[in-house]
Amino acid sequence: MIDPLQALVIIAAGLAAGTINTIVGSGSLITFPTLLILGYPPLVANVSNTIGLVPGSISGSIGYRRELAGQRARARSLVVAAALGGITGATLLLVLPASAFARIVPILILVACGLVAVQPRLSAWVLERRERLGHAPRPGGGPLLVLGVYLTGIYGGYFGAAQGVILIALLSILVDDDLQRLNGLKNVIATVINAVAAIIFIVVAPVAWEAAILLAIGSTIGGQVGATVGRRLSPRVLRGTIIVVGMVVAVRLLLI
Repeated sequence: MIDPLQALVIIAAGLAAGTINTIVGSGSLITFPTLLILGYPPLVANVSNTIGLVPGSISGSIGYRRELAGQRARARSLVVAAALGGITGATLLLVLPASAFARIVPILILVACGLVAVQPRLSAWVLERRERLGHAPRPGGGPLLVLGVYLTGIYGGYFGAAQGVILIALLSILVDDDLQRLNGLKNVIATVINAVAAIIFIVVAPVAWEAAILLAIGSTIGGQVGATVGRRLSPRVLRGTIIVVGMVVAVRLLLI
């Protein structure tokens, strides 16, 4: 049974994650450690976290509906690739031993933290290279983007922290469009990845339903916050917080 204080902590973590996911991604680096600290086993925490953050992803996508206008044709193939990747990743999580996930997840967290840290420099490099070469990426991204989304979907279905960072990097490199519009598309793709994985987990995986429902409440509110006032947050402070939390959790898991 979750006591009232724990419930508030989980809702607050969900709210923060919903906000962060809508803005940049990597909100799982807040919620997943929270569930671990509260005593949930890593596999149960990961499954419950994925399910709990789906409503927040949907909420954030709705908040970005204006930026999504006119992107239906572009999104179609990417959504299919995202769904297939999410199914693959979720299946790997369930097929591989739980001990394998416990060993792999600290490495995934460190990789996610690294991606969050280098994202500004990566974006700047992409912009500089694009201007230097004098040619723009394709409006739809092409087969390379579809493949990249599929591979990101595998990662997202398996663990998912910072998948939003990977997706926005792919989109900004391979698609010629406004960054806010790409962020809206990123939210839709991430929603599909998380949703298909969540459906599989609901059917066959161990779920801490109280925690998942509380995360869903918080993340739904956070999705709207991220789509409205969240853009006013300092990206540097937000990024620094995510990196610190992720590093602490990764070190903790490596030492267990």
